[in-house]
Amino acid sequence: MIKTDFLVIGSGIAGLSYALKVAKHYKNGSVTIVTKAAKEESNTKYAQGGIATVTNTDTDSFEEHIQDTLIAGDGLCDEKVVRMVVEEAPKRLEELIAWGTQFDKTNKGDYSLGREGGHSQNRILHHKDVTGSEIARALLQEVENTPNITLLEDHFTVDFITDHHILRAQGHEKTVTHRDEITCYGAYVLDEHTQEIKTITAKITLLAAGGSGQVYRTTTNPKIATGDGIAMAYRAKAKIQDIEFIQFHPTALHQEPAQSPAFLITEAVRGEGGILRNIHGERFMEKYDDRLELAPRDIVARAIDTELKLTGEDYVYLDCKHIDPEHFVNHFPNITEKCKSLGINVHKDYIPVTPAAHYICGGVAVNTNGETSLENLYACGECSRTGLHGANRLASNSLIEAVVYAHKSYEHAVAKLDTLKFRDDIPAWDDTDTSQNKENILITHDRKDIQKIMSNYVGIVRSDERLLRAANRIEMLYQENKELYKKAKLSVPICELRNMITNAYLITQSSMERKENKGGFFSKDCL
Repeated sequence: MIKTDFLVIGSGIAGLSYALKVAKHYKNGSVTIVTKAAKEESNTKYAQGGIATVTNTDTDSFEEHIQDTLIAGDGLCDEKVVRMVVEEAPKRLEELIAWGTQFDKTNKGDYSLGREGGHSQNRILHHKDVTGSEIARALLQEVENTPNITLLEDHFTVDFITDHHILRAQGHEKTVTHRDEITCYGAYVLDEHTQEIKTITAKITLLAAGGSGQVYRTTTNPKIATGDGIAMAYRAKAKIQDIEFIQFHPTALHQEPAQSPAFLITEAVRGEGGILRNIHGERFMEKYDDRLELAPRDIVARAIDTELKLTGEDYVYLDCKHIDPEHFVNHFPNITEKCKSLGINVHKDYIPVTPAAHYICGGVAVNTNGETSLENLYACGECSRTGLHGANRLASNSLIEAVVYAHKSYEHAVAKLDTLKFRDDIPAWDDTDTSQNKENILITHDRKDIQKIMSNYVGIVRSDERLLRAANRIEMLYQENKELYKKAKLSVPICELRNMITNAYLITQSSMERKENKGGFFSKDCL
């Protein structure tokens, strides 16, 4: 058994910034970060565009950023939360810079500010077109220099430890329900090298496990984004909210065969003047929104989806030929090189693009302190639902949300740590009567089935009939895999499939319950 004051699940911007703060506050305390893959592999790494923060008050204001966020959220944002995040963003940005993050500057030494869909002003700070990767680099370097942080790579979190496990180990038949007061005491974690399931007990646990894009066939999310945190929280009886709002990024690079993750063509390209054209070369956004290519993502994604259905093609074009070549290469070197590797000259050729699942706006419900409905469990980052995004996330608001809520969680957690004690009755993981799974091909097939079901029936445009079909097929997959999970020794593929099925179920059920089109949710039967 491992004991740690703070357990952090996930190594993206949310988890790392939180870990640094609690570790520096409690220099004699212990902080353990677990991450399912290599430490740098997170959704943060793939955030190309940047981080939205008001830095130039001569041309921008908090109020404008707040209103842009509220408009993008389509009436479902929590305005109190929006104001808190936007107004605290500059302070949290300063911390990222102090930890070594470098953002692009102009020749005059000012920050180079981009604009993306839904923003009324240029306010996106960036590092070329690899902003998330730069932030992750700086934070990981700082973590390495912090002696009381232990970072465990290739450690997959299986489940939270709660009162349920203690009661069962003590022989009680009663199990906890959503009506009970439930406490989190840490987590069971699979060491992927030894295949041992470790018991990690913690006074306070932070969930920062990222999103669930891999439940869809085409996604910009890395292969690790299987919704593990949301699924674990649901099993532990935490409140899940707004999970039907899936943001599809309008412009992922179209490739044959399809790649996973799909290569993202950042929204900042349209912010610099990129024009969307259909297969015939015709500009089409004027038919859908007065803001043209700079409309919020849900509007642009549905417009592209409509055009694809009209033409029968799998992609539209992004035209960047008119953008100054030197400026484009300097701002988007990674995109330029990727296109070049595929024989696409961005200065002469159109870039083929298609929508891809990008961000889940809902998740584990938290209050303004980052607290979930489980005692001593906090959540932040993409796996959480704070109320900032409402029905649709404003571009580049996610990174700043992550650091603001990591800070709020840190402040609240350190204030009560000294009142908490470790429990000494935590049971070890019990895998009696299990055996090695010898049918891994079934897991691979079922994973593809989930992605196919969600893409075909619970995608950009939904309907009652499609959702019912999805629900029936997901139930069948759940029943088939429930027995596998009971009988097999756990592995990452088995656990990921279990979590993907749970996320698919939650997204589908929440979609069936929603009766009004808002933001990232659109049903033909809610018109």
